[in-house]
Amino acid sequence: MTAPISATVVLADSDVARALKRMAHEILERNKGPDRLVLMGIRTRGIPLARRLARQISEIEAVEVAAGSLDVTLYRDDYARTGPRPLGQTSFPAEVDGKVVVLVDDVLYTGRTIRAAMDAVMDYGRPQAIQLAVLVDRGHRELPIRADYVGKNLPTSSEQEVRVHLAESDGVDEVVVATAPASAASATTPLATAAGPTRPTSPATARRRA
Repeated sequence: MTAPISATVVLADSDVARALKRMAHEILERNKGPDRLVLMGIRTRGIPLARRLARQISEIEAVEVAAGSLDVTLYRDDYARTGPRPLGQTSFPAEVDGKVVVLVDDVLYTGRTIRAAMDAVMDYGRPQAIQLAVLVDRGHRELPIRADYVGKNLPTSSEQEVRVHLAESDGVDEVVVATAPASAASATTPLATAAGPTRPTSPATARRRA
């Protein structure tokens, strides 16, 4: 019988809420208000996160902030190798010329998804700046990309999986780090900063490579 993967909760629902509220304030402070902001959520879980951030900013400033969705499938550098995939919707809620586009994603990993997202935005228009907001930065960058706003920096090994669950798609807000048992993973490094309840979970979810 295969041993279950150990999953440790590193952000609970209240932690996610606090992180997003802080990030909303940081976005406003850096950009001196909401006037030029366009938030673009990267499919899949970046989309609800962008909407939440836009709602937080709107509540703080009492003005509506635009939030859209971005599918980067056609811009990925592995598209020719992996072949066609189902396409999601890309929706820009406003013109981006001269605006500050804030890309929003759940996990920053190698940086390749973010590079693809920047290409997609530049195909649509010429923003004044592109910034990046992520709920989790897990390290292991393969491209020189850095987030401007981070909910939590989470040192991990490459063998670990970071799973973001959101109420909109999963029924709960949480971030878990999954570690395979020693017999199933070579040189797995324990997560130094993980804290919280540990529970078994299915090994079916693939490792994120965002």
